[in-house]
Amino acid sequence: MGAEHKLSEEPYKGTEDLDEETLFTVSQTFKALSDPTRIRILNLLCSGEHSVSEMAETLGLSQSNVSHQLRLLKNLRLVNYRRAGTSIYYSYDDEHVMS
Repeated sequence: MGAEHKLSEEPYKGTEDLDEETLFTVSQTFKALSDPTRIRILNLLCSGEHSVSEMAETLGLSQSNVSHQLRLLKNLRLVNYRRAGTSIYYSYDDEHVMS
């Protein structure tokens, strides 16, 4: 086998420790991105703005399920929305997530 790597006994000297709020936000974002349905929704939003009904039809999901997933993504500021009459249109908000 190849050479074994030994863990350094020196403390990590990278950036400063993350505060509790940042740690929580980052962990919640990773949790949100671990769900295949939410990834499918975000992937669809890469193609442009869509309403809940468009997403439900395109992805073969119920509108209720799509709305539930979008609520979580919206709370994490991963999607934006705008209201047009009785419809709400969603788009992705966090471009670095999409890259």
